[in-house]
Amino acid sequence: MAVRHQAERIGLALTTAAGPLTILADVLGLLDEVSPNGIQLVTLLILTSVTMFLLLEVRRFEILDSVDRRLAALDIDGTAARLRQERYGGVERVHQEFPVNHLRTLIREADTEVSVLQTFIPNLHLLQDDMQHALTRRGDARIRILLLFPKSPVANLRHEALRSVHSPTPPVDVKVAIEHNLESFARLSAALPEQARARLEVRVYNSLPSMAVYRADDSYLVSSFLHGMLAIDAPQTEIKGSDTARGAEVQEELNTLWQIGKPVGLADWQHSIELMDFDNVNVS
Repeated sequence: MAVRHQAERIGLALTTAAGPLTILADVLGLLDEVSPNGIQLVTLLILTSVTMFLLLEVRRFEILDSVDRRLAALDIDGTAARLRQERYGGVERVHQEFPVNHLRTLIREADTEVSVLQTFIPNLHLLQDDMQHALTRRGDARIRILLLFPKSPVANLRHEALRSVHSPTPPVDVKVAIEHNLESFARLSAALPEQARARLEVRVYNSLPSMAVYRADDSYLVSSFLHGMLAIDAPQTEIKGSDTARGAEVQEELNTLWQIGKPVGLADWQHSIELMDFDNVNVS
């Protein structure tokens, strides 16, 4: 193979040099001694040499075609999904900032379920129209919201955790923020058709949340409750697939808190909250 490549390089060099040499020979009249049409003859010889050289390269082109066929036969997307599931537990990427536009699109296009687990939802005003769209467009998507019980001792703990000596503004009043969310969901519910209204469910839980979660179908955005920072301001881990290791873990947490949570009657959420009695205050 090395000998062939060396011969090809020599042949290409000679063919390249033949052009200017032929022109020089024609200017000097040397080609007249060969033939009256010497320049045409030599040109034909050069073209023939180039043609033969290209024919020798056809085999290489066939090899490239074979490589293309092999690549086309590979299930690249399937392999990527398998590696994502096996090695990364379903983690797609980590967003350094909350991807609100990405989440809005996921919510609007959700076919089965949108779920939110938060103490309160600071960015609800950005998502409310998309939730309404998901509930009213053709389909059976439901929305499940989990908020912290506003009278829970955890609300005070989270209020204190949001204090930051570096922030000139006072910390968020968690209890007031939760109640504001409940009022927003009450208005959303009242604006929905009856069938869509039944697919909007809000529950409150009296427990220490382990994570903040935004779910749309099989996509999850997960973050942590850090001191001095809202969960939406922390990095967001995007997870794909409830059957992946990380996705199953997050979904299990959603299911657990949904089971221990109490449903809020949005027609009169204040009265509904007043009637709630969490016998065992669980903050662990």
